[in-house]
Amino acid sequence: MELIAISINYKQVPVEVREMYAFAEGELAAAMAELKKEQSILENVILSTCNRTEIYAVVDQIRRGEDYIKRFLANWFHIDQQEVEQVLISHQGFDEVARYLYRVACGLESLIMGEEQILAQVKASLAFAQENQATSSILNQLFKEAITLSKRAHTETALSRNSVSVGSAAVQLAKQEGFDFHGAKALVIGAGQMAELSATYLQAQKIERLHIANRTLEKAEKLASKQQASASSLDDLEAQLVKADIVFSATSAKKPLITESLIRIVREKRAKAPLYIFDLAVPRDVEPEVQAFDEVQVFDVDAMRQLIDDNLVARQEAVQVVEGMIDEKVVDFETWFSSLEAVPVIKSLQAKGMKVQADVFDNLTKRLPELDDHQTKVIHKLTRSIVNQLLRDPILAVKDLSQQEDSAEKLALIEQIFAIK
Repeated sequence: MELIAISINYKQVPVEVREMYAFAEGELAAAMAELKKEQSILENVILSTCNRTEIYAVVDQIRRGEDYIKRFLANWFHIDQQEVEQVLISHQGFDEVARYLYRVACGLESLIMGEEQILAQVKASLAFAQENQATSSILNQLFKEAITLSKRAHTETALSRNSVSVGSAAVQLAKQEGFDFHGAKALVIGAGQMAELSATYLQAQKIERLHIANRTLEKAEKLASKQQASASSLDDLEAQLVKADIVFSATSAKKPLITESLIRIVREKRAKAPLYIFDLAVPRDVEPEVQAFDEVQVFDVDAMRQLIDDNLVARQEAVQVVEGMIDEKVVDFETWFSSLEAVPVIKSLQAKGMKVQADVFDNLTKRLPELDDHQTKVIHKLTRSIVNQLLRDPILAVKDLSQQEDSAEKLALIEQIFAIK
């Protein structure tokens, strides 16, 4: 039994690639259910944000598990598997995966170093996976440790002190680009956490008017009531774009909301007045073709990287302290895992299964000497697959039994049944 984490993130690929691998919120349950069907995947959590798509999984074997996840991503997003392999990073083993998740949860792997929004996203991903019965003891423990560590890191160090968010970075970038917030009319598209933060930052600039537009009018009105703003559904988007001087868009839409054809209409009604659009969403809310209009300035999340990098320098000391905390927790997690009563039972089950497969395979090849190399490889692969499929449910049962009060007695019974004592 092993741990792997597959990541597609902002460090490796730009936003136009990341958006190809973004899971919509409504897809996560089905995606995790699909992953659970894979023979090698015993537990899984999907973390999908504007800057990363990641799958954390407990697998029976690292290579098999990684291959299954790559195939899953290729099938789910209808992308050639070779293309998938070119954009992802694989973390393997308990120590490496634990360290990586701890860094992610603490904000050390974020575009905005030390930001705290990722903690809420990690918590939500775990909760959703638990609700859909995609996790068990190992990922539950790992993610809970990551969440606890992140809270401690932000409380005990200056990691998030004076840090910027994507929304605040967008405000700073607008100022650098010469935008005057005084008396400006702002439009926020979306009603989630990113949209709410953006609305707060915009109101702090003493703008004249703030409007919230969202697919669901009720959610737009709820956010607007907090921000002393007006609200509408996306049916009124064209009219609101005509009125706005600056736009922050942060939705979870799968397709662009602000299209070239829409802006072509809007710009005529605005008499081609300047319009600043900050696209904080992944997948992007703004079609790339919109940038062709001279009076429309479009900035995506990657455009804010320099501001964010400058902010990092001031917090390097805190980063070093947090990395020390992470080192300690990695050791703690490895110690916890090695103490699991289920581990030796599972290893014994796998060893016996592989021995049975090897014995049968050797006997078969002796009886059928006429088999060529290709046929031999196919039979070897199929016999291993049969063993792995037969062992999948017993292994899952052993993991669950190890967490029960009378685990020792039940695990002993498993050993007796399979003669692996």
